[in-house]
Amino acid sequence: MEIPSKITEILSKLEAAGYEAYIVGGCVRDSLMGQQPHDFDITTSALPEETMDVFKGYKVIPTGLKHGTVTVLVEGEPVEITTYRVDGGYADGRHPDEVHFTRSLAEDVARRDFTMNGIAYSPTRGLFDEFAGAEDIRRGVIRCIGEPDKRFGEDALRIMRALRFSAVLGFDIEERTAESVRRNVATLKNVSGERILVELQKLLCGRNAGEVLRAFPEVFAQIIPELAPCIG
Repeated sequence: MEIPSKITEILSKLEAAGYEAYIVGGCVRDSLMGQQPHDFDITTSALPEETMDVFKGYKVIPTGLKHGTVTVLVEGEPVEITTYRVDGGYADGRHPDEVHFTRSLAEDVARRDFTMNGIAYSPTRGLFDEFAGAEDIRRGVIRCIGEPDKRFGEDALRIMRALRFSAVLGFDIEERTAESVRRNVATLKNVSGERILVELQKLLCGRNAGEVLRAFPEVFAQIIPELAPCIG
């Protein structure tokens, strides 16, 4: 994978200090699809204070210590580094009530939404793909990590993300995940209209928007109640 020098610098310094460090999520997904990523998310076994110590010669901003995120300025640009974590409960159906740091990448990946977004890569350690996300990308499939009802129950916005990815990438939503989308559609009431609008706009610009609209009419009737009478 082609990784910018500022990213490899961060990965190398964390590894040299004895910690694991990977790029993870959308940047790995896009690279595996032959696309050039625009944003790189870094995850590490280092705790936030350990990360700050590794980069004590840099400009470091404790942007989200509660959630394990530290921002480091490299080559004049900010890069976020987040500690492996496990999320607590989701009382509001959107955000974790608390997070717990872990030294296990497998535990961190297990909390993420879809298999294609749960792949990590290290130049020294290679690809980490606990949930066969690379195979799902090859097959063009969107599949929740673990139990779909649990994933959507944690964060209802993931329903819109699943549909948006399907429309934009042209991927199919696998059966259990699709059934869960329909079963949990009412939880979209927990998501702000602004967040839904962002996903909807991207979805409608996707090459497979028409197929998604026809496949999941109940979702669109939920977010645009005026459509409900049109749903047979």
